[in-house]
Amino acid sequence: MLKNWIRLQAEYPCLYFVADWHALTTDYEKPGDLQQNCWDMVIDWLAAGVDPQQATLFIQSQVPEHAELHLLLSMMTPLGWLERVPTYKDQQAKLADRDLGTYGFLGYPLLQSADILIYRARYVPVGEDQVPHVEFTRELARRFNHLYGREAGYADKAKAAVKKMGSKKARLFNELRTRFLESGDGEALKRAQALLEEQQNIPRGDRERLYGWLEGSGRKILVEAEALLTQASKLSGLDGQKMSKSYGNAIALREEPESVAKKIRTMPTDPARVKRSDPGTPEKCPVWSMHLVYSDGEKKKWVQQGCTTAGIGCLDCKQPVIQAIQAELAPMRERAQAYLDDPTLVKNIVADGCEKARKLAAETMRDVREALRLNYA
Repeated sequence: MLKNWIRLQAEYPCLYFVADWHALTTDYEKPGDLQQNCWDMVIDWLAAGVDPQQATLFIQSQVPEHAELHLLLSMMTPLGWLERVPTYKDQQAKLADRDLGTYGFLGYPLLQSADILIYRARYVPVGEDQVPHVEFTRELARRFNHLYGREAGYADKAKAAVKKMGSKKARLFNELRTRFLESGDGEALKRAQALLEEQQNIPRGDRERLYGWLEGSGRKILVEAEALLTQASKLSGLDGQKMSKSYGNAIALREEPESVAKKIRTMPTDPARVKRSDPGTPEKCPVWSMHLVYSDGEKKKWVQQGCTTAGIGCLDCKQPVIQAIQAELAPMRERAQAYLDDPTLVKNIVADGCEKARKLAAETMRDVREALRLNYA
């Protein structure tokens, strides 16, 4: 995930935040370590290569607009939408030792959606397991825009906004819109959207109206973001399940070499390999998911051949992963030391990030309050 973040920060304006409110959905009874866990997480990101000069780093709870949007979205979110999110029942089964019978846990996906929608994000970098959450967010944005996007005088305001593009571009935009609405011409829709993106002199409110006007809907106040899958979209934990600190099956980014080696050596493997001489299937082994991330083509071929023919044992297969992970984590521990020695470095980075994030969030909430007629003035 962090490798993906580091790549994306050079390509897009990115916002990366510590989800401390989300942490309370499964650990509300024990908030004692919450703050330290947050600082440790930011240090991990910085040590891995996330650059605060390129990306905005902040802490969720320090941008209260997240909570306001979450509250307002809860007014229009059908209960059944929350109950059908795949991870809801899955986590209830896996975290049976915790009290998950709370609104906070049920509303977790809704808060997650608010985290995305508050910044009008175009893309959300996620793993495979989070794609349903992004789709849920898209449905919410669609519902919100449908309910509140048709303000009084919407059509007249949209037509006035088209004229701001200039006569030539306005005429082309209207032609493309007609082609899309009358015949469903997808290419015409893409060209019109590209034309809109080029317009620098149109205010945000008018731009939102035009995106909706183009598709025959209302003003697009909230943006339907798309999932941007990581290259390795799913990495199994030490037990073969989803890797998560909550499940106790993860390796920390600054974990000591001896601990890393011990955890990987004791990982379960393909259950068909009861004896050393039994052939196995790499795709059924959690260790293989790590080879997909840490091994080159030649090493993967060696694993495939050795496992399926019983030419190598499971410990032989695990050793290259141990070495690769240890090699990757060693410089992270070294880079992290500067932040551990001077915690104010981290706090200043986060304070700057929170200020930038709040400015963006405030713009969205101004439009949301206006749509809901909550802009008392």
